[in-house]
Amino acid sequence: MGFGEDLRCPQAHTAVMRLLDSELHLMEVMRKWMGQRARSEREFSVQLHQMSVLVEKLDRPQPGTGLDHISQLNKSWVVLVSQTESLSQLMKKSSEDLLDGPINKLTLLIRDKQQLRKNYSDQWSLLRQELNKVLTELERLKSGYRQVVRDAAQAKRKYQESSKDKERGKAKERYVKASVKLHELHNEYVLSVRAAQVYHQQHYSHIQPALLDALQSLQQEMVLILKEILQEYFDISSLLHHEVRQIHKEMSSALAAIDPHTEYESFSHQNRSVGEIPVCAEFDCSLLEDAEQLNPQEITLNDLTLETVQHRVYQFSKRHAMEECRQQVALSRGIRAKLEVQRVLLKEKLDQLGSAEPVSALNLDGDTISSSSTSSNPPVHEQVEEVNRPLGEQDWYHGAIPRPEVQQLLKNTGDFLVRKSQEKQGYVLSVQWDGSCKHFLIQNVDNLYRLDGEGFHSIPKLIHHLLSTQQHITRRSDIVLRKPVLKDKWVLEHHDVIMGDLIGRGNFGEVFRGRLRSDNTPVAVKSCKENLAPEHKNKFLMEARILKQYDHPNIVRLIGVCTQKQPIYIIMELVEGGDFLSVLRTEGHSLTPKMLVKMTENVASGMEYLASKKCIHRDLAARNCLVAEQHVVKISDFGMSRQQDDGVYCTEGGLRQVPVKWTAPEALNYGRFTTESDVWSFGVLLWEAFSMGMTPYVSMTNQQTREQVERGHRMAAPPGCPAEVFRIMSNCWEYDPRKRPSFKRLRVELRRNLFCF
Repeated sequence: MGFGEDLRCPQAHTAVMRLLDSELHLMEVMRKWMGQRARSEREFSVQLHQMSVLVEKLDRPQPGTGLDHISQLNKSWVVLVSQTESLSQLMKKSSEDLLDGPINKLTLLIRDKQQLRKNYSDQWSLLRQELNKVLTELERLKSGYRQVVRDAAQAKRKYQESSKDKERGKAKERYVKASVKLHELHNEYVLSVRAAQVYHQQHYSHIQPALLDALQSLQQEMVLILKEILQEYFDISSLLHHEVRQIHKEMSSALAAIDPHTEYESFSHQNRSVGEIPVCAEFDCSLLEDAEQLNPQEITLNDLTLETVQHRVYQFSKRHAMEECRQQVALSRGIRAKLEVQRVLLKEKLDQLGSAEPVSALNLDGDTISSSSTSSNPPVHEQVEEVNRPLGEQDWYHGAIPRPEVQQLLKNTGDFLVRKSQEKQGYVLSVQWDGSCKHFLIQNVDNLYRLDGEGFHSIPKLIHHLLSTQQHITRRSDIVLRKPVLKDKWVLEHHDVIMGDLIGRGNFGEVFRGRLRSDNTPVAVKSCKENLAPEHKNKFLMEARILKQYDHPNIVRLIGVCTQKQPIYIIMELVEGGDFLSVLRTEGHSLTPKMLVKMTENVASGMEYLASKKCIHRDLAARNCLVAEQHVVKISDFGMSRQQDDGVYCTEGGLRQVPVKWTAPEALNYGRFTTESDVWSFGVLLWEAFSMGMTPYVSMTNQQTREQVERGHRMAAPPGCPAEVFRIMSNCWEYDPRKRPSFKRLRVELRRNLFCF
């Protein structure tokens, strides 16, 4: 009984694949589970050690504190602290043993399991292809046989029906040929049927069972290894082994030695009193030798002292009541002071505002009327042509562009554009005036568009009126329109693009295959979700703003952007080959070292170009490169990229989205991104390429990777990686950014290595 005998039906293959996938998932869960245990024990060890350090700082004996006597409580306390430190060291060793032992072995076993699954799946597919080929050939002959039988029968019938000698001779010849063809095809079909029967019997009796039995044997061997790994985990993590029991035994003995009845015997013996207790103050009776009717320790109350005693009682009562009133007054004074300072603050703000309108509090989209009022130079008149065209066809209408991009476009006083509001239903007039951008929400009441003056039937007519008359755009400002800022050549209309199939998803939306309506050019269309916050839409368009400036064969090309309405599209060159990482993982076996060097040299060439433009990519990895025809690699995904005049970009607000295993130490530690930090990432990309798409630092978490890199650990060369290529990637991982090679040098060295293969 086994896989070979029991799993013969084709449906069993699906069950086997589900079994392999479920086991891989279980092993991944085991690895995370063991890793969490190792981290917990390491953190527990650190906390225990900090307890000992705290005690060492706070529990130093001070002279004259009375703790210099022999105390069992002190002795037991010392034992508890020292044994806790021993437990800390034991937990630390247990954590290290887990990482070096079962977790590392389980990682390797998972890799072997994944390879076994792939090999089994490939072999099964190959066997099914051969079987299908035999059956397909048999069906082809069968179909041909049926046709030839009909042809032979028809030839025979015509031969029998022919009467003239000439026609009868031709019919006989055709009949003989058809019969010969039928008999030959019959023999071929008989041979094919027999061959198919034999192959079918061999497939289900020997070939497929052999594959399944081999799989079962390897499965059982891996189960044995997994059992040993779990046993090792149990042995290491058990809290019942001798060292832990001994530590708790020492603590228990120390606690049992504490006896409250004898604890202070030593203290009493050392500090026993030898003198008499000092005498308290007493009434001096000698004072009464010459006095009459006065008794010691007793108040004298008579007609001479009655009034005085009553007055003293009254004074004490009033003083007590006064103290109570004083406390209430102090409390009331504090409350009055608190209320008064709040009143003053509110009144000062109201006095500052006076009769003016209050400023907008929420500033949701800036679609409020600015109250700026400053003087300006005489306006320059400029006519807007084709005023009757629709708003979408006006050159100064920029659609749904984000507000930060508006601020970049409006540079001179009087520059203006119209855009679609991002958060409200309507349109916004944005104007540069006195060094800042002013934003005015265009009102639409009774189908008339206005700011706060005359209404017009269309926004182009409103803008034409304001531009031609040079009147102030609102009553409370002296702003006038001078020069429209036209949308650039990259802006496309949504109807210029024909959308196709969904090919991927990203952080901001989905990616579709498409083509340009004008010339049928294939394109990739990145779509931005409509419900994203304005700052996220701005980040989405950041990639387009960067790519507008670049033109290089190893950088994916921008074709245009669609911002006239929602959703916003970025139109890019369509690279059919897919991302570099997927190509490495699926076609890696067919990629020679020379081809890999050429592909990574493409990346170095593109990065050299970006470095010359002061552009920092910040997310260079195989997953963010695309493979075109002839295995040409193009750098893509500029969503995290930044262009800085000094070539240095410093982040603010944390590194939540940074890919830790690809990021240089100085970027992780200080948020400082440079071309040199991109060089570090390129070294990791090189390692990905020559490891056929393996995950860097595969057995480490992000935190472990950071710690190990800081300690000087670097990844070993992938199997089969040329020594010269490993030297190049090692140079990219120099801790000091100044010692890393430039992308120009990397490109030259990789190109030189092409001639070594």
